[in-house]
Amino acid sequence: MLTASNITFRAGNKPLIADISVSFLPGKLHLIVGPNGAGKSTLVKVLARFLRPQNGRIEYDGADVDHAPEAELAKRRAVLSQAIEVSFPLTAREIVMMGRYPHFGGRPRSADEKIVDEVMAHFDVTEFGSRNYQTLSGGERQRVNFARVLAQLWRSDAPSCRYLFLDEPLTFLDVRHQIDFMKKIREFAAAPDVVAVGVLHDLNLAARFADHIVLLNEARVVANGTAAEVFTIERIESVFGVKATFVPLEGSGLYLNFD
Repeated sequence: MLTASNITFRAGNKPLIADISVSFLPGKLHLIVGPNGAGKSTLVKVLARFLRPQNGRIEYDGADVDHAPEAELAKRRAVLSQAIEVSFPLTAREIVMMGRYPHFGGRPRSADEKIVDEVMAHFDVTEFGSRNYQTLSGGERQRVNFARVLAQLWRSDAPSCRYLFLDEPLTFLDVRHQIDFMKKIREFAAAPDVVAVGVLHDLNLAARFADHIVLLNEARVVANGTAAEVFTIERIESVFGVKATFVPLEGSGLYLNFD
């Protein structure tokens, strides 16, 4: 379980997130949504301990993450950022293998090689294995990075949770690969020892795939819960400044149509 208690992070005197308290249970896909500048990426970075808040506390499995050794944290926390830059030539497979670095010293073991094979097949990037990463398209690079991040967490025999953070992961992807990625992440997030938290801009994708949605606006949590609980006509107009109507989908889903 991941718990944030009264978290505030400031840039100078400006709070980017303010007094946020929210919990994320394992076995569910949690998605953070909100308008530009609401604090979504900042919140993910604080949750992942990439940024240290000036106030508040982040707990992984009930322990203050502020005191966790980085080497140990890297074995159970993985982050996909918005932009991944590589300034020297590496193959796609070498990029994916980077996800295993926290788990071995010196040279990868046969178990690490097997995991890389599995995640590359899972994200359909095996054919890029020997290609120079810099020659791949933006979408192809993003899929390789999905494999790298999942390689870091692919298997665990430890009793503690694995933590996956995704900051706008659908950048550069076409519609088919967006849907494919969301299905695979939801499947991975369903594991009872995985806490998965991501940022999305597309409210319809969030409504379709999230078990739990956190809506931010002006650095604060406006609402959190299921899509039906969070996405009301009044709240969407207040936060995003657009009018919405809801189209019920077969089952329990909904589709938002914006005027």
